Formats: sequence, structure tokens, C-alpha cells
Amino acid sequence: MGEHDGRYAPSPSGPLHLGNLRTALIAWLFARSHGGRFLLRIEDLDPQRSRPEHERAQLRELRAIGLDWDGQIVRQSARRERHREASEELRRAGRAYPCWCTRTEVRLAASAPHVGNRSGAYRGTCRALSQSERAARRRASAPRAWRLDARATTVSFTDRLHGAQARAVDDFVLWRGDDVPAYNLAVVVDDADRRIGEVVRGDDLLESTPRQVLLAQLLGLPVPRYVHVPLILGPDGRRLAKRHGAVTLEERLAAGESPAQVVGFLAASAGLASPGARLGARDLIAAFDPERLGRTPTTLAGPVP
Repeated sequence: MGEHDGRYAPSPSGPLHLGNLRTALIAWLFARSHGGRFLLRIEDLDPQRSRPEHERAQLRELRAIGLDWDGQIVRQSARRERHREASEELRRAGRAYPCWCTRTEVRLAASAPHVGNRSGAYRGTCRALSQSERAARRRASAPRAWRLDARATTVSFTDRLHGAQARAVDDFVLWRGDDVPAYNLAVVVDDADRRIGEVVRGDDLLESTPRQVLLAQLLGLPVPRYVHVPLILGPDGRRLAKRHGAVTLEERLAAGESPAQVVGFLAASAGLASPGARLGARDLIAAFDPERLGRTPTTLAGPVP
């Protein structure tokens, strides 16, 4: 594992917005400022949402703001058997069990007033089934998913921006009923196999990190360092979307901005440049200092022109 080897892993479900581009830029700077490799992975696990045309557009957008990457681009969909191998390893070790719960049942159980755990955490309904009960359910239908038996393990790790973290892990999904690996399993295996030393991504994924740390530990895989960077939000405090105006690179360029202006905006919003700067991505490498990165989301003041 290269200590400063990093990656960016977009899902090809649509164009990259300014928040996506800023996260990619910061991840690239973490790697390049320390001479590390920067790898690209296409997270196309969901066949219903992934489109080749979106992937091609995203690659153009990353190149347009000056980002480059090392080696071949890896697509998660091509690594299904490697993911299955890891899932089977956990099953053989007695750390996975079949689950027949629907999403609605999981949501209702987790939100019940007597549960007393965090929102969305799985209560272990199917873990508590006897062997005869599981056999009866298998005769009636195939499992809807396979879940990790997390055993309420509390996982601790340190995030570069958020500091020390410690959270209990619930029994999350490893393998979906439609024979697709779950995100948490796939990302852990893929990062380890490519020897990623530092994972830089949006802080909306901070809550899922304890699950991934536990998975890596159970599979005997190295645990990378984590950096969860703040998001860019719309004026309404919600994730960027079309309703917020020109939030993609294509829209900004169509409005008359240059790639250097867009990079300057991304850098300034992250605390890495002065407002109004016009920069290339490589202009930021020499002076890159993670301590300058903001710790809170950037909220756009109004519709993006």
C-alpha cells in the first residue's frame, strides 16, 4: 500500500456537479502533493442507473479541470467474482446470515419509538431466526439479502478532518437479493486490492466508514486513512441539484466561465485559494495544505449564475 496513494470513484449515473468536482480535486491534491498515485474507479454496481455516456462525460469533466490519473480505470462491475469471494469468506467464517426483511420492514423497525438506536440501524430480526425458521423461509423464497453479523462491535478510527470517531456497527447488507454486492463490501475490497493508502471523499459517507473499517479487519485487509471533506450545498441547504442553477461544469462553461475560473471557485470554496482566482489544478499542488480545508459545508449564497 502506498501511504499517499489515493483515488476518486464516481458513480456513472449523471454529470458531476461542483461538489463532486471539488471532492475529486481535493483527493487528487492529497495524492499528488505527496508524490502518490491517483487512481480512478468507476462505481457502476447499480445496472439500473449506470450509463456509459455518463462515464464518458465524467472523464471529460475531470480532464477539463486538469486532473489526471495513473494506470487503468477499474470498473466495479468487472470485479463481481472478487466481491463474491470476499462475501463467501465472511459466510464461511459465520459472520454473515440471510435476511428476508423488506426495506419497508427495516425502516419501520428502526424508527419504532422503543428501539432506542440510531435512525436506520438494523435490529437483527433475521439474525435471531432459528435454523428451522430459516429453512422454512428458504423454502418460501430466496433471501432478499445477506447481512454481516456485526455483533454490535464498536469501531474506532481517526479522520483527518473530523478527528477521533467511535461508533457501533449494525448488521448491514453485504450482498443484495438481485445478486449485486453492496457498496460497503465492494469499496473495501477494491480499495485494498489497489493498495489505496488514503481515502478522500465527501463527509456524507463518514457514517458508513465504521462498517468499512470492520469489514477490512474481518477480511484481513489493510485499513486506509480517511479524509471526509465537507460538501457544497445549495442555497436551501440541500444537496446540489438542477433546481440550484448552473451546478455542473458543462453549465458553467456554457455560461461563459473558463475551466480556470471553475477550478479557482472550487479551490476558494475549500479554503485553498482567494475568491476570484483563476487556476489550473497543478497550480495548487505546491502550496496544498490540508489544514486550510474547511470543516463545514459550503452553502451557495444564491442560484448559481
